[in-house]
Amino acid sequence: MENILLIPGQHIHIVGISGFGMSAIARILMENGYVVSGSDQKLNALSLALRENGVTIYEGHTEENIEGAELVLISSAIPKDNPELQAAQRQQIQVVHRRDFMRAITEGQRTIAIAGTHGKTTTTAMLAYVLVEAGFDPSYIVGGVVKNLGTNAGAGPGEFFVIEADEYDLMFLGLNPSIAVVNNVEYDHPDFFRTPQEMLAAFQSFVALLGPEGVLVACADDGVAAELAAERRKQLLPVLTYGVENKNADWWAVDLKPNDKNGTDFVVCHAEIGGGVIGPISLQLIGTHNVRNAMAAITAARHIGVPFEAIADALAKFKGTERRSEVMGEVGGVKIVNDYAHHPTAIMLTLKAWRERIGQGTLWAVWQPHTYSRTRALADSFKDSFGSAHHALVTDVFAAREAFTAGPDSKDLAAMITETGHPDARYSGDLFETAQILATEVQPGDIVVLLTAGDAPRIGQALLDVLNKRTRQRV
Repeated sequence: MENILLIPGQHIHIVGISGFGMSAIARILMENGYVVSGSDQKLNALSLALRENGVTIYEGHTEENIEGAELVLISSAIPKDNPELQAAQRQQIQVVHRRDFMRAITEGQRTIAIAGTHGKTTTTAMLAYVLVEAGFDPSYIVGGVVKNLGTNAGAGPGEFFVIEADEYDLMFLGLNPSIAVVNNVEYDHPDFFRTPQEMLAAFQSFVALLGPEGVLVACADDGVAAELAAERRKQLLPVLTYGVENKNADWWAVDLKPNDKNGTDFVVCHAEIGGGVIGPISLQLIGTHNVRNAMAAITAARHIGVPFEAIADALAKFKGTERRSEVMGEVGGVKIVNDYAHHPTAIMLTLKAWRERIGQGTLWAVWQPHTYSRTRALADSFKDSFGSAHHALVTDVFAAREAFTAGPDSKDLAAMITETGHPDARYSGDLFETAQILATEVQPGDIVVLLTAGDAPRIGQALLDVLNKRTRQRV
């Protein structure tokens, strides 16, 4: 591990500052008294918000951008020929990879690291918000904008640092957790993890970062997370488990019922009280998967001493994070939802949750496949994820960081979904063509769910514009 000495007042330059991870680090540094600058090829709401708060932000990469910097921070996405990286190396300015920076930025606080293939952003946001509302003044880094807090990161003087622990590029192995939460483990990121075994080994290494007093909080409903918990218990090391309708867990939820906030009400139970009821929770978030996310946050929060009443009060007010089953708008009886789901299981659970709330209308799944490598590696799983939708539109692949590679394309994927017996699965083309199909065919009472980690929210905005125009024309 590289020796990193951070002293408030230092000038730290961040290459690629617009991303969720790097913008969050920038905000933590800024709020802790560092001089922060950064650059990116394109600016976005996150980097522009930092600029408004006094961070020097450059659009584009040039060697002049690092002038005065005492440390340059990069992510794995930064190529070796980046002019700012090359200038820093020539000038012998310390260059640090994001993963190697995490222990330094969290030093002095107890780290609660939340990992898992699915749900880690929402769980991190829930726990951070609970601690903020309960007066614990945490620091936090979340992989999405927390609606209640209006940001993805904050520096607090309290005992705890709540952080989303990303498995990609082994970022989470740069942490020093006191509490490690594992929601679930399913194979993903085939562009980085060549096999499921490689990904499992990474999660095993993450859990191994816990010291003898460190606590693993694991989902008893997930086979791999439960096995990680069992292995740690064999070593007589601290473990807490949670689940839904699962009395094998230490904490579990029962009596799940939909509420009038488009969310779910449930009751929390705890094993050490003889299976007794602890109390009710009311969420504004849809789906059983979000009850599991809440149970993870509840388990961790109770372990560090947050009163249950304070947890329940915060979760009742919690509005979620952007791009997680976020309602973009409702016009003419058509509701448009934006969700970050881009893994087969996440897609299946999201559609199931919305199908249960559809009423008399029909459910449209609009899927923008994310990266060629994931699409190719998980194609057989993707085809079985759309059973809850009445209609499934498959757009062109969002390449993200990848160049084109051969394999099943969007037309093939639509055909594979059809072969499962789906009544209406179609290739819908680019974003504009997809929006046109929806504008022509959606009816009042329908719900359109955009499943995308890319730029497909533009489909939703285009559809809202069309529906709004029609509504004005009728008046």
